[in-house]
Amino acid sequence: MIPDYQTIMLPLLKLTSDNEIHKFRDVVELLAEHFKLNENERKELLPSGNQAIFDNRVGWARFYLTKAGLLKSEKRGTHQITEQGLSFLKSKPAVLKTKDLDKFKQFVDFKNSIDKKATTDTNDSEEIEEQETPEEALEYAYLKLKNDLSRDLLETIKSCSPAFFEKLMVDLITKMGYGGSRKDAGKALGKTGDGGIDGIIKEDKLGLDTIYIQAKKWENTVPVREIRDFAGALLSKKARKGIFIATSNFPKSAYEFVESIEHKIILIDGERLTNLMFEFNVGVSTQSTYEVKKIDSDYFEY
Repeated sequence: MIPDYQTIMLPLLKLTSDNEIHKFRDVVELLAEHFKLNENERKELLPSGNQAIFDNRVGWARFYLTKAGLLKSEKRGTHQITEQGLSFLKSKPAVLKTKDLDKFKQFVDFKNSIDKKATTDTNDSEEIEEQETPEEALEYAYLKLKNDLSRDLLETIKSCSPAFFEKLMVDLITKMGYGGSRKDAGKALGKTGDGGIDGIIKEDKLGLDTIYIQAKKWENTVPVREIRDFAGALLSKKARKGIFIATSNFPKSAYEFVESIEHKIILIDGERLTNLMFEFNVGVSTQSTYEVKKIDSDYFEY
């Protein structure tokens, strides 16, 4: 289990008690060994995929220790324990949380300099504060908003007419770069009605290859027989590629089936469909944008 950033603070401080200058990357590796993290835990990423969760938490542990005056950083990517840090360790603390840093004036001054927003005083919020770094809190909040919107979006798709659903598929496919022009894709999709095939689109603008499509609104899990029928339709057309889009989900047997056949069939369930709509801005619009910035260390090097 990946420790929260507060659990990391005391081991991090102890690792630097030799009074040497330590590189951040070296400390991350030593702490990973200290907490006996496996390879998957070491590589687990934040929802954005921009950074490993453990690296992020070590970074914030170091940040708070520095703000409390227990560590110092005189060169980018390195840190060293301070006299105050050594003195603190001599008291043999059993644990170290951010609330324990309030005894240090530097940390209190740092907290007072931050504009605080009102928060509800609940056990849930305290538990989140114990476990999550600011980036995690922001990214998981974004993920929750996205998941809530995905559910609403999927329900909206299911309630739309077959004609509008066809239009949505055309919009998405052309935004993704398939189907040639929108006019071409509109003509091709939804016109065949031939043995489990709802449409045929160009793979590229030149039409060097074609992709057969099955796109249906489903409420329940798609039976694997539907995928087999689609594969049979591809075989009868001597086609090599197909996309099966559904507003519900597919059973494990469906994925196993498409892996076992020669034809290339991509299964797009409701969750993946809404994710693609998010990615290519189909049926959604941006309400607000927040930029998370960091100090450009290279700018300050001289």
